[in-house]
Amino acid sequence: MILLRRELGDVLREQRQTQGRTLREVSAAASVSLGYLSEVERGEKEASSELLASICGALHLPLSEVLGQVSERVAETEALTAPVSLPLPASAMVSASAA
Repeated sequence: MILLRRELGDVLREQRQTQGRTLREVSAAASVSLGYLSEVERGEKEASSELLASICGALHLPLSEVLGQVSERVAETEALTAPVSLPLPASAMVSASAA
């Protein structure tokens, strides 16, 4: 099952690490406790829209960019986990009248 909070946390962590910033730096800039930001990044807490906007602001990232990355990750996961339909041979099909 895809958990949006995990995908969001992964994107936020990757962005922070790409910038070479620590949790402490981003939590201070976002006015979010260090522990709470850590829980959000680990996908343990759901970030409110206000909190997410604050974190994105601290990372100097548009919210739309972060959500776009999350959307791409969810789409990739869905594609990998989608059930595959296999064609059945005609002899395996049963008509409604025969059932």
